[in-house]
Amino acid sequence: MLDQLSIKNLVVVEELSVEFQDRMTVITGETGAGKSIIVQALNLVSGGRSDASLVRQGKDKAEIIAMFQLGNNSGLLSFLESCDLEDGEECILRRVIGSDGRSRAYVNGSSVSLSTLREVGTKLIDMHGQNEHQLLLRNNQHRILLDDFAESQDLCEEINNIVHDYLRVKNEIALLQNTNEQTLAQKELLIYQLNELIESELEQGELDSIEKNFKVSNNASMLIEKIADVLESLEHESGANELLIRAESIISQASELDSNLESVSSLFSSAQVQVQEGIYDLRDYLSKVSEGKVNIAELEKRISHLHSLGRKHNCQIPELFQVQKDIQSSLAELDSSSDKVEELTTKMHQLELNYKKNAKALTKHRQQSSKTLSKKVTDVMQNLGMPGSEVVFSLNTTNEPIRLNGQEEVVINVKTNIGQDLRPLNKVASGGELSRISLALSVVTNKSELAPSIVFDEVDVGISGSVAEVVGRLLRKLSTRYQVLCVTHLAQVAAQGHEHMKVIKSQNEDATYTQMTVLNKEQRTDEVARILGGIKVSDKARLAAEEMIKESA
Repeated sequence: MLDQLSIKNLVVVEELSVEFQDRMTVITGETGAGKSIIVQALNLVSGGRSDASLVRQGKDKAEIIAMFQLGNNSGLLSFLESCDLEDGEECILRRVIGSDGRSRAYVNGSSVSLSTLREVGTKLIDMHGQNEHQLLLRNNQHRILLDDFAESQDLCEEINNIVHDYLRVKNEIALLQNTNEQTLAQKELLIYQLNELIESELEQGELDSIEKNFKVSNNASMLIEKIADVLESLEHESGANELLIRAESIISQASELDSNLESVSSLFSSAQVQVQEGIYDLRDYLSKVSEGKVNIAELEKRISHLHSLGRKHNCQIPELFQVQKDIQSSLAELDSSSDKVEELTTKMHQLELNYKKNAKALTKHRQQSSKTLSKKVTDVMQNLGMPGSEVVFSLNTTNEPIRLNGQEEVVINVKTNIGQDLRPLNKVASGGELSRISLALSVVTNKSELAPSIVFDEVDVGISGSVAEVVGRLLRKLSTRYQVLCVTHLAQVAAQGHEHMKVIKSQNEDATYTQMTVLNKEQRTDEVARILGGIKVSDKARLAAEEMIKESA
C-alpha cells in the first residue's frame, strides 16, 4: 500500500508530504484547488509521461517520491529481486523532472529506465481517472480478470507451459530441417569420398611405410651395389671379419702366457661377433631389396594414387585412414539428425494433443464463468446510474492453432444505454461511464489482479443523489481488500471515507501554493457540509453532513 507521498516544485505545489492509511481515503477541495495534482504526481511516479511545464515556475526541477509497503506482494518482490532492486518489504519510487524536460527514475535508490519504473508502478498502483484506466483498457487484463474470477489461472499457466515447449520443439525441428537441406549436397559428397577411400583398401601400416618403401625401391640398384661392395670387403680372406678371427685366435693363445691379455681377447671376440651379425643383416637386407626392385612399378602406381587422395583431402598419406574414419563419423551424425527430427516431430504432435485437450477445458470453464461475471457486473452497473447498461465478457476464437493463454481472446464489451449495441470497453466514449464500469468490475472481481492501491479520480462525475451514495458504498466495500484513494466532489462519496483529506490553494503576490491536510472529525463535517451547501455552510447542511458520516461508519 501507499505509505507516504512527497512532492516538490510540481506545478502549484512547492513542497508537500502526506502520509496515507489503508482502507479508503477521500480527497476533496474547491474547484481548481489542485486535487488533480495529487493524482498527477502518483501517475508520474509510477511511470507516466512527464513534461517540462510540470516544473514549478522558477525552479530547476520537480521531484516526486512515493513510499510503498509491499506486504505479501510476492509477484512484485520476485520482480524486484530479478532486477536486483529489492529492499526488504519497502519500495520507494522516485521521479525527477528537469526544467529542460528530461526526467530520471529511481527504484529503491537505484537509477532505472522509465519502462522499469512503469512496470513496478503498475504492480503497485492502479489509476482510474477520467481519461486513464491503465489496466482495464488493456485486452490482456480482461483475460486476467475473467481467469482470476473463474480460478482458471493455473490451467492457463499449464497451457502456456505447453505452448513454450511446443514452440521450442518446433524451432528445433525447423533448425534441423534447414540444416539437413543445406547439408544434402555435403552428404552426397561425403558418401562419394568415403566409397573412394574404402575402395582404396587403406591400412594404417601400409600408409605409414609406403613412402619409405618407395624411396628404397626407387634406389634399389644403387643400394644393392653398395651393400654388395661392403659384404665383399667384410668377407674377403683379407677382410675385416677374417682379420678379427685371426687376431682373436692369436690374442687368446697369448693370454695363456699372460692373463692380462684376456680382456683384450674378449674385446676382439665381441667385435668379430658383431661384424658377423652385421654381415647376416646386410645379406637379409640385400635379399629384400632385390625382391622389392621387381615390384617398383606397382609400388609407384600405388603411391601415386595415395598422393592423389591426400591432395583431395588436404592431408599427408599417413593421415588418410583417419580421414576415412572422420567421414564415417560425419555421415553417422547426419543420419542421427534425421532420426532426431522424427523424434521431435512425434513429441510436437503429442504437445499439440495436450494443448487441444487443455485449451478445450479452459474454453469451457471460461464460457461458464463469463456468463456469471457478466451478470454480476451488469447488476452493479444498474445501481451506478446506468440503467439499461450491460457488460459482456466475450470469448473471440482466434485462427491460431496454438497460442498463449488459450484459443480465444477475452474482450469486455459494453453498452451504456438501452437500444445501443455492445462495443469494446476501450471504445466507450464517456470518461464518467468508463470510470463507473471500472468501479463495477473492481468491486465484483474480488480476486482480481489489481494493484494493492487504487486511485479513483472523480469516478462520480455525472451522478448525484442515491446513485452517488451507492458509488461511495461500493468504494468503501472495495477498500476492505485494497487501499482506495478517491478524489471526489460529492458529499455522498466523501462521507464514506475512513480518512478525509482536503486540498487547499492559497495565493500571494508572487505565486500560488497548494497544500493538503488531514481533517479531524469537526473539520470533516464542515467539509462535507460545504460540498452539500456551498461556500456558506448552514446548520441544516452541517446536520446533514453529520448524519451522512455517521451512517457510513
